[in-house]
Amino acid sequence: MDIVWLRDFEALVAQKNFSRAAEERNVSQPAFSRRIRALEDDIGVKLINRQTLPLSLTPAGEVFLSQARMMLRTYQETLDRCQKIDAAGGNVLRFATSESLYLTHFKTHIAPLVEECGLDIDLNSTSWGADQFVSALQQSYCDVILTYWHPSMDFLAPLEVSTCDYVTLTKDQIVPVARAGSEYALSGGKRNPVPLLSYGMASALRSVQDDLVHQQMGKINIFTVNQNALAISIKAMILEGFGMGWLPRRLCQEELNTGQMEIVDETMSSELEIRLYRGTETLKPTLEKFWALLQARTAMTSKI
Repeated sequence: MDIVWLRDFEALVAQKNFSRAAEERNVSQPAFSRRIRALEDDIGVKLINRQTLPLSLTPAGEVFLSQARMMLRTYQETLDRCQKIDAAGGNVLRFATSESLYLTHFKTHIAPLVEECGLDIDLNSTSWGADQFVSALQQSYCDVILTYWHPSMDFLAPLEVSTCDYVTLTKDQIVPVARAGSEYALSGGKRNPVPLLSYGMASALRSVQDDLVHQQMGKINIFTVNQNALAISIKAMILEGFGMGWLPRRLCQEELNTGQMEIVDETMSSELEIRLYRGTETLKPTLEKFWALLQARTAMTSKI
């Protein structure tokens, strides 16, 4: 599929007329019509209802329009990002991390060093599956990944045996929390089952949650009401009172302090490490400078 066809389609939707759309796209009407037809042939459905005046979209065309706009937006964002990286050259450090870590430990431990080194950041803060972060580092799509680490996280195992290095920045906890006043009890005989806002299978924290539940198998009474890949989304649903869930303590510390949330059972918490991984085969001067400073600061902090 040619990206030009998508722009043609967008112009036709706006103008609702082949002649005016062709003029806007600076092409003859016959050539413009052939490109629209080629787009429809490539997709295998009719997008334009040519029997109406002005022209209208078929039901399939309505669906395709929203996706076409999304593809065009993504394409432009990608171009902008590539141009930014090319302009900055070797001064760009490419990070990959989750939204929850970007909002918490990245700001505390990474952002100050980045500013001190005078670096530019290309930050991939995404809802990728956990194993996709590992693939991104192995395939050099990014320079470093910032991730939670727990013994149950098998997806990180390839990094332990490959040419990768890591620094443990700090530690956090994953804790079972609920909206204040919920009065949930994870254990206790015949109490009503507790609604769980669970992580999806692609989430890095799902394995930690499952490990904690497995340790208490037969002792706790829960049922899953929702699954979500993002800790941020689970937090929002907890605050709305949909159930309880396990969250990194740093992510919900403010709500715990203000009394909006409460810990359901402190004994069902577990420690998390916050690690930064890099591939040791990368000889990027920018990364070497940043990594040396990071190791020095981490060593200094550990002695305090």
